[in-house]
Amino acid sequence: MIIQNSQEIKEVLEKGGVIAYVTDTVWGLGCLPTSEKAVKKIYEIKKREAQKPLILMSNETYNLLDYVEPIPKIGCRLIKKYFPGALTLVVKKSSKTPDYITSNMETVGIRVPDNEVFKEICETAPGHVLATTSANLSHQPSAKTYEQALENMQGLADLIIPDYGCKCKGLESTVAGVFGDDIKIFRQGAIMLDLNSN
Repeated sequence: MIIQNSQEIKEVLEKGGVIAYVTDTVWGLGCLPTSEKAVKKIYEIKKREAQKPLILMSNETYNLLDYVEPIPKIGCRLIKKYFPGALTLVVKKSSKTPDYITSNMETVGIRVPDNEVFKEICETAPGHVLATTSANLSHQPSAKTYEQALENMQGLADLIIPDYGCKCKGLESTVAGVFGDDIKIFRQGAIMLDLNSN
């Protein structure tokens, strides 16, 4: 184990708390997807517009599958190629994903970051899935270091977890939607998607 306060992380999450943590891209802010109170707190902390959804992240793809409808073949190929990594895949959500996470949309973004500290946080978290967004105020730059995360979130997040040397790369994830056989790129980020590969 890299992280040294796994019990504290678990307790904060179980009580409806919000945590800040490193990922492979930028720093994240998250909570348990089952806690509407905690999700509302994230929106308040960030001063985030209600129509902007959160995404779901985990340490393993299979932890996310219950939250989405069966993923089309092209989406499965992208998962195989780019998970874990800096790709957020937007797919149809299942009834397990609450509307308060997706801003009442029918889709949800899912991602598996490639960062050891984040993976351990998910191992610790009940259910192993976090509802998440970046650890900054809306319309402000994303936090790329522990110091920036502290500056942004001290006194706001219930717990800011050190990166223990597992730093992020500082570039946001690429966001792509899968709709049947079609892929739509919503944000070009750290990964240049090769849409022609299998």
